[in-house]
Amino acid sequence: MPEPTGVIHDIGYQRYTGPRLGRRHVFGALYLHGLRTAFGLGRSAKAKIFPWLVVAIVTVVAAGVTAVRSQLGEVVMTYAQFADNMSWLVIFFVAVVAPELVSRDLRSGVLPLYFSRPLPRSDYPLAKLLALVTALWLLLGGPQLVMFLGAAFTTDDGMTGVWNELLDLLPGLLYAGLWAVVFASVGLLVASLSGKRAFAAGGIVAVFLMTTPIVGTLSIMPSRAVNELAGLASPSTLVQGVGVWSLGDLLVTENGGTAHSMIGGFGPVYAIAAVLLVAVCVTLLLARYRKVAAR
Repeated sequence: MPEPTGVIHDIGYQRYTGPRLGRRHVFGALYLHGLRTAFGLGRSAKAKIFPWLVVAIVTVVAAGVTAVRSQLGEVVMTYAQFADNMSWLVIFFVAVVAPELVSRDLRSGVLPLYFSRPLPRSDYPLAKLLALVTALWLLLGGPQLVMFLGAAFTTDDGMTGVWNELLDLLPGLLYAGLWAVVFASVGLLVASLSGKRAFAAGGIVAVFLMTTPIVGTLSIMPSRAVNELAGLASPSTLVQGVGVWSLGDLLVTENGGTAHSMIGGFGPVYAIAAVLLVAVCVTLLLARYRKVAAR
């Protein structure tokens, strides 16, 4: 039997001896990367134009409302109403950002690289969803903070006035969170269905805008119950219905103006529908990525 002639050479490779951070840190890295992507941070100047244009618009509106209130002493727009009035911008923000978060990875085929790490299949879509929810909440909540600071520094009632403003701000921030959760869940689900960003963006806009005429049609039906339940047909009016039911006077200005149709006694129905919509969207999103990972 011939003697073995192979030789093992030591070329200097060493085993990794550093910390193994694990699943939590991978999830956190995906979340932070998604949040930065939403605002174009760490990307080209072109990628920053749209998100920061939207940020500038909502901030200017908040500053204008604050200036009018400080000069005239009238509440032109409450904190909760601000979220409602800016919802059309949120739709287009979601239509641009959601495809950036997921469609690019689908098209480039890098998902197997993500899933080759110690990362459960559910963590990827959940991290992206959390990043989009945070971005939308900051988009609506940041300007509300500007409005609060302006009102707090110009109040004539001292700390009592500041406290009352804070009590008005907190429900407004929660309401902004509701907008963020519903819009992010629907938008990310639609975006995950296509690897082409243009198709994904068009699908998101269609889902939000093309359901509005359905609400208009149902709201003029002869049945009062159908009129009051019409808002269930669109994500935007669904959120507004929950706001009308839960916030009440906070969605009405001092002059009594309101932008919402009456929902009658169906407020709890709107709340349950909103929870079910988010649950269904998240479930379908997780199922979508289990299917992608299996390919």
